[in-house]
Amino acid sequence: MSLVAHLQVTLDPFRLDAALQAEPGRVVALLGPNGAGKTTTLRALAGLQPLTAGSVSLDGEVLDAPDRRTFVPPEQRPIGIVHQDLLLFPHLDARDNVAFGLRTHGRTKAEARRLADAQLDAIGLGDHARSRPRALSGGQAQRVALARALAVEPRLLLLDEPLTALDATARGATRRDLRKVLDGFDGVTVVVTHDPIDALTLADDVVVLEEGRVAQAGSLAEVTTRPRTRHVADLLGVNLLRGDAAGTEVRVDGTVVHLADHLDGPVFVTIAPSAITVHGRAPEGSARNRWAMTVASIEPLGERMRLRLDGPVPLVAEITPVSLVDLRLVPGSEVWVSVKATEVHAYER
Repeated sequence: MSLVAHLQVTLDPFRLDAALQAEPGRVVALLGPNGAGKTTTLRALAGLQPLTAGSVSLDGEVLDAPDRRTFVPPEQRPIGIVHQDLLLFPHLDARDNVAFGLRTHGRTKAEARRLADAQLDAIGLGDHARSRPRALSGGQAQRVALARALAVEPRLLLLDEPLTALDATARGATRRDLRKVLDGFDGVTVVVTHDPIDALTLADDVVVLEEGRVAQAGSLAEVTTRPRTRHVADLLGVNLLRGDAAGTEVRVDGTVVHLADHLDGPVFVTIAPSAITVHGRAPEGSARNRWAMTVASIEPLGERMRLRLDGPVPLVAEITPVSLVDLRLVPGSEVWVSVKATEVHAYER
């Protein structure tokens, strides 16, 4: 049930050119800024957007290949989709919403309802089989939409921002329920999300799109520990710099960043915002990296305050509200920052 796709779609002036591969049982999170091509990718996989060039194959079956004049219509593809707005039929109860897909695949009404009941039982909504969508919570409605997609036994499951419409409380619980369901699905899942928490909790692999192309792809561990684009770094909440290393020094935009380890050649450098110490004046101590900076902006982030700093290397730092008050910081404040060399991580570009 492996997915192999090279998606080329031209929608002037936008052009998608992205390769995707996934093995059975894997969950791939598709990330990227607005306009990166995430929705176009999902539509191309589903057959809702025919390819201009390239191909889509699922378990060895070619679903779309313009050069071979091959195109399998969406309704004939072994694919289940959960749309962002769920698209549940308001006049049907949960059972008949789930049974709808089964009926379109040729099941009798009685058989479709029996299978729908089993699917609802499997996701813990058997008691809500006769409830219509308006009587369900957001999380319950999301699970009904997922049950409808899974009932037809797809080989590829596509989820378009499945949790975005839920409030914070429902999102956490539904995310856990969704992970359990996906753990039991033996096909390939592709989930589009803008939320890094969704990616971290749901996905095995990550593909990052930027301007219609794959900017980074790999296992969740690889992408989170070694981001290669500014967008990925921002999603993960780390500072990402590009420079050239020589020994324990990296030259970045005319300044030097000190490392604990030796490297040579072009590198990426990451610094966690929490590893940056902010001072009211030039610091003393053992930290080898220290720069005079200007506070560009201040914003709350949970129980921390996030500072965007302009200087020799633009950085984001996180401090406590108490430190913010003690240092009397406001946008425009002049500060010093320091970072220990052991807190600076670098890897080859």
